[in-house]
Amino acid sequence: MEAPIIVGIDVGTTKICTLIARVESEDNFRILGVGIEPSRGMRKGVVMDIAALQKAIALSIEKAERTSGLEITSAQVSLAGSHVSSTNNKGASSISGGVVDQSDILRALDAAQAVSIPHNREIIHVIQRGFYIDDQDGIRKPIGMHGYRLEVEAHIITASTTSLDNLEECVNAAGVEVEAFILNPLASAEAVLTENEREMGVVVCDIGGGTTDLAIYINGDVWHTMVLEVGGNHITSDIAHGLRLPLKQAEEVKLQHGHALQSEIAPVDVFHIRPFGDQEKVQYSRRDLALVIEARLEEIFSLIRQEIKRSGYDGLLPAGMVLTGGTSAIPGIRALAQEVFDFPARIAGPENMQGMTDQLHSPAYSTSIGLLIWTILMNTVSYEKDVRRSRLSRRGPAFNMSSVLGFLRRLLP
Repeated sequence: MEAPIIVGIDVGTTKICTLIARVESEDNFRILGVGIEPSRGMRKGVVMDIAALQKAIALSIEKAERTSGLEITSAQVSLAGSHVSSTNNKGASSISGGVVDQSDILRALDAAQAVSIPHNREIIHVIQRGFYIDDQDGIRKPIGMHGYRLEVEAHIITASTTSLDNLEECVNAAGVEVEAFILNPLASAEAVLTENEREMGVVVCDIGGGTTDLAIYINGDVWHTMVLEVGGNHITSDIAHGLRLPLKQAEEVKLQHGHALQSEIAPVDVFHIRPFGDQEKVQYSRRDLALVIEARLEEIFSLIRQEIKRSGYDGLLPAGMVLTGGTSAIPGIRALAQEVFDFPARIAGPENMQGMTDQLHSPAYSTSIGLLIWTILMNTVSYEKDVRRSRLSRRGPAFNMSSVLGFLRRLLP
């Protein structure tokens, strides 16, 4: 039987990364094609110029197809932006036959989606947080257990229909069908979190160019998600204004000379650049540059801290924070995060990859790799994990019972 091919398209504010991989086992894949293209037409995770974004996505897909020798017809696509929101809800169903089976779980999850959603929004993910059977709570794997009533507590993520339609149109214009939209921090978490961190309680923080994406994991499941409209581009903009530089040059300065902690830079440490209106290069202090970066990062971390406290789970995160995304590569950011949040922090990127991975070890590609892992989880793992990280397809009812059960019968003995 020919090994399945999976595709992920990470559509970010600063870059578009298309990956093609061949599944070699339930927890292993080999990357066959990579297409990385600067993003155009996106701002803070939202489509602003359809024509520009269509062209950028098409170029990224073309590069991946050329390097792999394969044609892309469908893909998982990343999603971010402040239009994404989440809520928690419970659903229940009677246990047919007195023993929990797959259909009971699907009915409970279907009932959990009975929440009031505005007509201009769509459900993207429904992720279970725990099961209850009669009066017993804290159940992780209910299949085969006896009882009369099954209840599930679910985390429901919704997004703007308009934003989804615009992004889908840009992908479709390249001849690729969107299989599903996957929220950025959920994809990144698959690439960077350990099982122990998920169980203990951790927040994954993906700081990209236009947005900062959060997901809180407790007891192995997602308990809270949030997208903030701040990111690395704000730091670049601050540098451009302070040093009177074009944005492209300010980004280079950030990458080459930036640091998140002013106290870590020696007063004599300098660099030279040519600002607007000057014919000769001008000397700048790296301490002054670090002051600009530190101030903006402290603001971003302050917003993250407020969101974690608002969730009510700030006291349930002994594993601390895992930082990823392109902005997490700024030197000193881990120490600053530990100082602001007063809990452990580490920086993580994709690991244990095979194939064309030379460019992909940076934290900037955590979401890209996570899309591939998510695809495998949704198609090849056991039912329990499939429910634990379930997602909804676009369009139509949240669950088509006959098609879902047919899919499960193919997976299960």
